[in-house]
Amino acid sequence: MPDLHARPWEALAMLIFETLLGLLLGAAMLSMVARRLNIPYPTLLAVGGTLVAFLPGAPRVTLPPELILALFVAPVLLDAAADTSLRDLRANAGAVGSLVVVAVGLTTVAVAVTARLLLPEFPWAAAIALGALVAPPDAVAALAVLRQVNPPFRLRKVLEGESLLNDASALLIYTLAVGAVASGSFSLLGALPTFGLVVFGSALVGWALAWPVGRLIERIDDAPTSVIFQFGLTFALWLLAERLGLSPVVTTVVFGLTAGRGPGLAARLRVPSFAVWDAVTFVLNVLAFTLIGLQLGPILDALSGADLRRSLGAALIILAVVVTVRLVWALVYGVVRSRKRSAAGGDASAPPTAAGGLVIGWSGMRGIVTLATALALPEGFPERNFIQLTAFVVVLGTLVIQGLTLRPLLLWLRLPPDTTVERELRLARAMALKAALHSLDGDDSEAAQRLRLEYREGLGQLRGGGDPHNSPDNVLRHGVVAASRRALSELRRSGQIGDDAYHLVETELDWLELSAGPGAAPA
Repeated sequence: MPDLHARPWEALAMLIFETLLGLLLGAAMLSMVARRLNIPYPTLLAVGGTLVAFLPGAPRVTLPPELILALFVAPVLLDAAADTSLRDLRANAGAVGSLVVVAVGLTTVAVAVTARLLLPEFPWAAAIALGALVAPPDAVAALAVLRQVNPPFRLRKVLEGESLLNDASALLIYTLAVGAVASGSFSLLGALPTFGLVVFGSALVGWALAWPVGRLIERIDDAPTSVIFQFGLTFALWLLAERLGLSPVVTTVVFGLTAGRGPGLAARLRVPSFAVWDAVTFVLNVLAFTLIGLQLGPILDALSGADLRRSLGAALIILAVVVTVRLVWALVYGVVRSRKRSAAGGDASAPPTAAGGLVIGWSGMRGIVTLATALALPEGFPERNFIQLTAFVVVLGTLVIQGLTLRPLLLWLRLPPDTTVERELRLARAMALKAALHSLDGDDSEAAQRLRLEYREGLGQLRGGGDPHNSPDNVLRHGVVAASRRALSELRRSGQIGDDAYHLVETELDWLELSAGPGAAPA
């Protein structure tokens, strides 16, 4: 416990540190439980945070909304954009565009109309703001859940593409609606030029910065420096877009898509960089979904009695509207596209289909963006307390209802297996092995002969439908590495070598084991 005799800021700092440490450890435990139960960890974390919010003396964790978006959304969004395939994004442009534009627009309008019917005193601009902030499935939530339920490849690409872009369309509508409340008037025709300018300017800034920054990163030859620079750049890019009045989401996504097509880092920098990014984005996800639940405390503090019951009932109705509108649109789009594909003589089973539309429609988990934008509403905004409660109900409701049932839905639908990645993986490995063999032409040394034999065996494995990592050579290599590790440990235990030499050779053995691919060393 913090020393109560310390200066107030010291005691506060210790309290914050202890609270953060407790949240992180508790969230890590819940994440492990979720993986053992085979359920999406965002759902369990959000529920856990909600339960903690009801405990006596529970911490009232309130962060500035701008900090929430920059801290929890920017790194995850940039990481996802850099890994996104432009080819797959173009191939699924129709489905992605329908979700980003039509589904978000329909949900915004449906929620706004519902809010007006439930609360006639609700101003239209405020109702549209509510619709816009609950309309987009959150990139953090969607990607975290998708990685655990593993839908078919094409469906995953549609959902990943949507998660990169739908926040931009919804947040731009939200910004215009909040501005309309402040000014007291709203003109759709007058807002369109501003809307277009923001989108174009954000994309231009993201694209223009990607190339010089990429060249600068390539010049860094130290892994820790490179990682620190990458994360610092991510937050700086988001804050720069905000300062310029642009869309941080569009700027970050375009920057990531462009930078991800560059030459990239050297292997010795890329491996540790990717490991750090995976760890940090996971920690941020864990904290983000835990904080979602903890936000219930401050929200309930502003409501009580009959007002709370009335608001909660209306929020549950809006949750049903949010889920239904997306589901209906995805089903309609999937059925129409499936019929067009069948009429054209294509493969009617290839997504989008009715079953694919059902999966996409049910993958609309909301997350930290929805809650952060609701918390960012200025004091005195019409129906601010109701909007924040509704945002929480929609986020928690979609995470629990859809997050827990998405995997059973995929199992029940029995969608046809998609071997796209496996097929392309075999092609990439075969071409890489052929290029390696071609580079050895004219070299008759013993080392070249050994490499030729190894690469030809790998090609033979691929042509037979196998995995070259499961070749006898690699099985032996795993066994050799295991024996080498035991000998190395014995040398250190007996005092014949120190830790410096031990760790250097350990690193060499690590790289040798990684080069053999996945597999367990024999005992």
